[in-house]
Amino acid sequence: MDKIKFLGTAGARFVVTRQLRKSGGIWLTLENTNILIDPGPGSLVRLLSSKPRLNPTELDGIILTHRHIDHSNDINIMIEAMTNGGFKKRGVVFVPKDAIEEDPVILSHFRNLPEKIEKLHEKGEYKIGNIKFSTPVKHEHGVETYGLNIFGEKYSISIIADTQYFEGLEKYYPGDVLILNVVLLENKANIQHLSIKDAETIISRNKPKISVLTHFGMNVIRSKPWELAESLSEKLGVKIIAASDGMEIDINKYL
Repeated sequence: MDKIKFLGTAGARFVVTRQLRKSGGIWLTLENTNILIDPGPGSLVRLLSSKPRLNPTELDGIILTHRHIDHSNDINIMIEAMTNGGFKKRGVVFVPKDAIEEDPVILSHFRNLPEKIEKLHEKGEYKIGNIKFSTPVKHEHGVETYGLNIFGEKYSISIIADTQYFEGLEKYYPGDVLILNVVLLENKANIQHLSIKDAETIISRNKPKISVLTHFGMNVIRSKPWELAESLSEKLGVKIIAASDGMEIDINKYL
């Protein structure tokens, strides 16, 4: 089954540090390929406590969109888990350059465990297992950050990782499924994250077959993201879902 499993939906630092929402990242199964995206704090625990349980030794790769701790905290333990404690060299890890060079988030002890570690870059094209993905544009987020376009045989999945909105952002992410990290209820100066209003702009222009909102800040949570998603869905005529911790989406159900 092609599926997207939200191991956590926490966005802003207070939501993460208080674990008001979990922060384990996203598990994607597509074309018999398993990928873990942004293994933040608690990722391994969320995998092993998932129902049904997710086996890290079945991962084909790990992708880190950027180095911030809510996205990268568990990357070392997940590399070790993916490689069966380091005894089986397997899997590919993709990270931005600034996550592996100066002040790296992957410790030197873990770098020889996967088959390879590959650096992401703007307009990059990559392959894991039976799927391909690209990083079409560098985001505006303080550290080197990339969203993802992931391609299967039948459909594509776009993930807009953390960024402030910039004109034309949406044109880089035309996936059938569009996942957006929406931290803010309203735009705030000097806060480089998307707001609900930004999400409305992007979805209204792209008209994906389904869109999923995730990575929520405190004000979004207080405003009940499922109600915000339902309101946007009615307004835009697009199926929009607010992710919840542990939510699993059967992609074939919607496409």
